[in-house]
Amino acid sequence: MGLVTLDLPAPARMRGRWAAFAALLAARGWADGCYARGSVWHFDDGGGNWVDLHHVGEGRAVMLGNDHEYSETYYGPAADYFGEDETDLLAGAPDWWRPVVSQVMATDEYVGFVYGFDGTRWQRAEYDLTDGFLSVGLPALNADRTHKSVVEFSQDAPGLGGAAPRTDAIDALIAADGAVTEAHVTAVIGKGGWDAAAGAAAAREFLAA
Repeated sequence: MGLVTLDLPAPARMRGRWAAFAALLAARGWADGCYARGSVWHFDDGGGNWVDLHHVGEGRAVMLGNDHEYSETYYGPAADYFGEDETDLLAGAPDWWRPVVSQVMATDEYVGFVYGFDGTRWQRAEYDLTDGFLSVGLPALNADRTHKSVVEFSQDAPGLGGAAPRTDAIDALIAADGAVTEAHVTAVIGKGGWDAAAGAAAAREFLAA
């Protein structure tokens, strides 16, 4: 059984968007929902649904996660626990995917999807079930998603006084590609109330990978 090629942006294309959303959440004190720690980028929706992107060297990456409401793919212990047929998320996958999956499952997380990036393209195992990736709601998939998420989560920023953040300010925050300054964050959330310095620091963590 072969692998399925996916139409997803390369990690390098996602970095600025992922970092921008992380900056916003950190500024408002919700840093646990989106962050970079070393070679791992994390996003969760606050309701138990999550996605992690692990950089594994040589331009490769493994992205995995789970949506406990919409992932119909049950892998390993999840299949046993829920009494469902198992979907082999590593069928046909190269060996370098496996250590990341093992590492995450060792923390007792259920995994509903596993995607590998070989430096050129994203691929996954072949199956016909909904794996939950799209329903997790990762903002970094495209600029429009990122903009909408930033607007949604910043509209109550005290520094904006009820106004929406400026589109050009969000564009600049994304375009910084992780090299975010306090001024970038302040331009989005306004002055006062939230911690722009914490937001900029969180975004710069994405430069480590």
